[in-house]
Amino acid sequence: MSETPKRAQRAGHGADTIYWDPAKKSYVGAVSLGFAPNGKRRRPKVYGKTKTEVCNKIRDLKREVQTGVKAPANYTVADAVNDWLERGLKGRDEKGTIGKNRSMANKHLIPFIGKAKLKELSADDVDDWLDGRAEFLATRSLRDLLAILRRSVEHAQRRDKAARNVALLVTAPEGRPGRPSKALNLEQAKAVLIAARPSRLYAYLVLSLLSGVRTEEARPLTWDHVFLEPKDGAPPHVAVWRSVRKHGETKTRKSRRTIALPKQVVDVLQEHMRWQKQERASRGTEWSPTGRVFTTRSGEPLDAANVRRDFKAIVKKAGLEPEWTPRELRHSFVSLLSDHGIPLERIALLVGHSSQATTEAVYRKQLRPVITEGAEAMDDIFAEDQEEAGAAEKGEGDAVA
Repeated sequence: MSETPKRAQRAGHGADTIYWDPAKKSYVGAVSLGFAPNGKRRRPKVYGKTKTEVCNKIRDLKREVQTGVKAPANYTVADAVNDWLERGLKGRDEKGTIGKNRSMANKHLIPFIGKAKLKELSADDVDDWLDGRAEFLATRSLRDLLAILRRSVEHAQRRDKAARNVALLVTAPEGRPGRPSKALNLEQAKAVLIAARPSRLYAYLVLSLLSGVRTEEARPLTWDHVFLEPKDGAPPHVAVWRSVRKHGETKTRKSRRTIALPKQVVDVLQEHMRWQKQERASRGTEWSPTGRVFTTRSGEPLDAANVRRDFKAIVKKAGLEPEWTPRELRHSFVSLLSDHGIPLERIALLVGHSSQATTEAVYRKQLRPVITEGAEAMDDIFAEDQEEAGAAEKGEGDAVA
């Protein structure tokens, strides 16, 4: 026999009451939470289809009161993630850290568990979500996703919108094997530079490959940090002191460095400077005076997404698989120097690592134990005959561009 709802009995002083409401067709729980500052009794109500459901809601409500947190009933996982992206990452680079986290959340988090109410989210829900994504994502990406959720819920806790962080109870599963970073060998590197000669990215790629500058360091580089004909007897060099990161800081303090430039880089940058002056003169007021070495046709800063797109086209033209990325030019720089006999400690200084241990950990597959040193190594690695052919093709390519 089914349970017949009973009429509510008068609750004793300070007691909780559960009763059936025929109008709402649900059980109602009246919770006693003492008195408000104005002396009025605080007696909120919760609703459920069964007495058990109402009892659980009463328990959760009292727990919230005890912890001082009153989680909004309709506050979702998506709300928490978006709040964290909007307010919890202040001071971070909008196109870097924030953009990466927002992209991952929009693709792999919000569409799958974003509608779940945060106060009802369980560790099992998080496990099921990650297990479902493990079929498509690498283990590193799964860990990054879990970190986004953990930080979002932690941010909600600091705003008194969540009582607990169930994401801390979960471990990211093993995902698909990720594609490890790799390095171009000498023949591949030469092919890429030949394919890039008619492109606006030619000087950018030459500098990145032959000096090891990070992509986020090359894009904001300005001419006042490039010394192609220094008057104090110093060799031609570039001062890598800026980045596109928030506030223009480099990745670490050790990343601020001054790098001697190989002759081929000097020649290419001198040609690039002459070409840019001509373009600036032809465009007149349409040119944006940013002072940057590498720009769009209107003088605006380069966008990372556009650089990646154009680089893929260049790599494909060079006869390689288009899966290569611009950041792997830095890996190639390390690999080529190591193969040429440059010691690990010298490479660590050139790439701006705080110690050679960092270089070894990041570029382990590209390194081998060796001897000797010299920044001029790149002039030995890349043959001089490539320069002569490059000057003619670059001129033709710029005219077309």
